[in-house]
Amino acid sequence: MSFLDFLHKKEPSADNGLSSILPQDIYAQGKLNLIDTLAPTALKIGSREIELDEKFVRTFYTISYPAFLSDGWFAPIINLDKVLDISIFVHPIDTEKALHDFQKKVADVQSQVNEREHKGLVRDPKLDAAYQNLESLRDRLQQAQEKLFDVGLYITVYGNSKKELNKTEGEIRGILDAQLIYTKPALFQQEQGFRTVLPLGNDELMVESKLNSEPLSSIFPFTSFDLTSDGGILYGINRHNSSLILFDRFSLENYNSVVFAKSGSGKSYGTKLEILRSLMFGTDVIVIDPEREYEQLTEATDGRSFDISLSSEHHINPFDLPAVQEDENPKDILRNNIITLVGMFRIMLNGLTPEEDSIVDRTIAETYALKDITGEADFSNSSPPLLSDFETVLMGMEGSDSLVERLAKYTRGSWSGFINQPTNIDINRQFVVFSVRDMEDELKPVAMYIITHHIWNAIRHNLKKRLLVIDEAWWMMKSEDTASFLYSLAKRGRKYYLGVATITQDVEDFLRSPYGRPILTNSSLQLLLKQSPTTVDVLQKTFNLTDEEKYLLLESGVGEGLFFAGLKHVAIKIIASYTEDQIITSDPSQLLAIKNEKQRLDTQQE
Repeated sequence: MSFLDFLHKKEPSADNGLSSILPQDIYAQGKLNLIDTLAPTALKIGSREIELDEKFVRTFYTISYPAFLSDGWFAPIINLDKVLDISIFVHPIDTEKALHDFQKKVADVQSQVNEREHKGLVRDPKLDAAYQNLESLRDRLQQAQEKLFDVGLYITVYGNSKKELNKTEGEIRGILDAQLIYTKPALFQQEQGFRTVLPLGNDELMVESKLNSEPLSSIFPFTSFDLTSDGGILYGINRHNSSLILFDRFSLENYNSVVFAKSGSGKSYGTKLEILRSLMFGTDVIVIDPEREYEQLTEATDGRSFDISLSSEHHINPFDLPAVQEDENPKDILRNNIITLVGMFRIMLNGLTPEEDSIVDRTIAETYALKDITGEADFSNSSPPLLSDFETVLMGMEGSDSLVERLAKYTRGSWSGFINQPTNIDINRQFVVFSVRDMEDELKPVAMYIITHHIWNAIRHNLKKRLLVIDEAWWMMKSEDTASFLYSLAKRGRKYYLGVATITQDVEDFLRSPYGRPILTNSSLQLLLKQSPTTVDVLQKTFNLTDEEKYLLLESGVGEGLFFAGLKHVAIKIIASYTEDQIITSDPSQLLAIKNEKQRLDTQQE
């Protein structure tokens, strides 16, 4: 029997005489049908299961329900991490016919009650309850508040062996039995049961139970581990039930997110996909890129990339001040900037003693005063000082010899081209990337601190919906000052319509920092991708994961993991379209193929 005949329950022709077969019939039989291409090569029907190639299939059905069905009773089955198909057939019953049958049933129950009373027997609570329920339902049917339906519920499970099939069936039946919902396998009817569950719309088993509207509605819609909102971008697919994970981070209590993943697990891929989709919805995106992974995405979206290194032509002056807004006090702006600069010098000079801290604080204030920048007047149009100006003032301070000596490499030494220059960059683009790949590792925390400070000043000056992505954020967690500044961004960003996306592969260092957990707490979205055995226990404790979820993170493929939004979470698979994949891929083989194809096209045009 062909699979097409099986689906439509057609037996092959018994007449094998060549005289009755026309040439076009022979040709038609030799054609490959699409459904035969998709169908299994072999199908064996047994009394309790069907063998499809190397798979075993079993269908069973519900036979009875309890008096009351609670909402979501079917959710544990829908969200079971097993391969299964479910079909529900709902056939409305004519209300007039139902009322006629109810009249007979009510009369029958009433006669039993009267008979017991006549015999002087004790009242039967079951009969009394049945009579009251029947009368109540009959009233609601008469008032058109309810309808009655014949409902058939069929479940087909799959397994690689009969043992696995029995285990899955036992698990499902155990869940239902606990709710007083009983099932039976379609014994000697597996063929009809399998066709019933296929999306053909044919109920060949016709095993039905009568349910009124209220209990029937408890099945629909399927209550599921869905994690979605009414709008936003597509983050991925729910691995439990293939539903879409749609979220708008700017509709949540805060706009921040954290991504934890080991190297090569797809964290940058997923982040670039979110950036690409966010750009299409008008969100401005700024990225701090430690490995120059976002260069291709920048080119594809007409963004702007700034290379921050010792030999770069792009410079940021940390002494820059933001424009003073109408509701802001110049004195507060200047004070905040001085505090930020003291933190920068702690990083640059490998820490400060309390005396040095006080000297640096006074020196910064006097350096600004040298340029007529004080808290008493608007300094929006004043030229900010440079690091060399700060050094000049510092030389005149008592007890500053050690500070001057340590600062010299930034002003006159090999690192002098880094920050001792006026700012010459403009981030007034929808997509901006700061690359620090070519910066020496020792200076990366300093560079990331200065970049985030510059971004923060720009954000406060011009209110827009923005996303700040900090890749490899563990660089900023290495210093308490950079970690503190990152935490302040995450905490204060909502006021300025800013979401901060923190990405790291060094989970332990991130969480060990005193600001790691507060940043995590202030992030409405969290994404955990594939983890290494050395870090997964830390995450299990931090996120209260079950053992199954822990092993899921260990065994996940690229772009797979757990997606958290608030207290809810689901298993996620990040999926991109072909065009998106070509833009955001970090796979060296794909990048080389794209580069070669681009060179080939350029050669053809020449």
